[in-house]
Order: sequence, then structure tokens, then C-alpha cells
Amino acid sequence: MQGAARRGGRPYATILLMLPADHSDAPVTAANPFSSADVQAILRERGWLAAEPSIEQNAWCERAAAMLGGHAADRAALADLLGLVFQYDAHEIISRVENHVVLSRYAARDVLRHLALLLLEGGPLASDRFKEIVTALKEGMDLRGRELFHPIRLALAGRAGEGELDRVILLLDEAAGLSFAATVKSARERIVEFCSALD
Repeated sequence: MQGAARRGGRPYATILLMLPADHSDAPVTAANPFSSADVQAILRERGWLAAEPSIEQNAWCERAAAMLGGHAADRAALADLLGLVFQYDAHEIISRVENHVVLSRYAARDVLRHLALLLLEGGPLASDRFKEIVTALKEGMDLRGRELFHPIRLALAGRAGEGELDRVILLLDEAAGLSFAATVKSARERIVEFCSALD
């Protein structure tokens, strides 16, 4: 049990506690079959990692494997989640029909406006900061479940969906500060681009 309870050198329970509570769509987490080496291999195949990873990039890959691996049914699914970190185009995201449904729901644009204000006034989006933002939105707007989380996930991860997208969001700002072969847009850059594309 001890070995299974650790992922990437960090207690697995700690990783789960880093995420904001959203019980509306919290799936049961499967065992994690992926490692930092799997993440690095995917990044190289996609052209997102050009050379041997730095110490910081290696640490990020370990964290990505720990946070996303248990939510990926196979290697292709893991690559898909990693793609959300390295590829972001707000105009393309907004142009998809399924995303129009999310944006047309009650208070979706209000959530995005408040999210933008909170992201722009604070520091990097780490776990504690994300929790603060979600709590502020819940309390200030009296929203829960998909009405709150789907617009957040759409704007920051590029897809409205389940809780694994919150994990993608938590990987953004750290990746944006590292010299990957592809530029990673931070949470702040994404919300500005998304709101601009909406206008």
C-alpha cells in the first residue's frame, strides 16, 4: 500500500487534496500506469520537448504523470490531456459547436468575467490559488457543479468536461515558466485570450 500511495515522489493523497472540491463529477481514480518517462516520450513525439529535460522539466513531467496518469485510460488519452497543456487557441475553442452550449448556459459569461478578474489580480495559478478562486466564485455567484466548473475548464483547459481538466489547469503556470520546445500559455494568458475572442 505504501508504494501504491506515492506518485512521483509525492503522496497520492496530497495530489488529490490539491484540487478544489467538486463532487458533481468526481470519478473514481484508477491506478496510475504512467511515469515521467512516458510523459517525456509523448512530449518528444509531439515536438514539445526538444532536448534532454532540465531538472525542472523532469520534475514537471513527474508531476504531470502523477496528476494525469490515473485519469488516462491509455497512452493516447494521456497524450490528449498533455496536448491541452501545450496547444491552446481560444478562437478555435470558441468556434466548436459543443462549446457554444457551455457558453450559452446560465451565468457562464459572468463566471468567465469574474474568473478573469481573479486571475489577473493574483499570482501564479497553483493549487492553493485555484482553490481560493473556486471558493470565491462559489460564494460570490452561488453556483456549483457544471454551471461553475465547465466555463472555467473551457477557458483554461480548452475543454468543458470532468475533473481531470482541473489537473491540466494546475500544470499550466509551472509549464509556462519552463523552456519547452512549444510555448505554454499561462492561465492568465489563456483567460485574456479567451475573453478577447468572445468579444
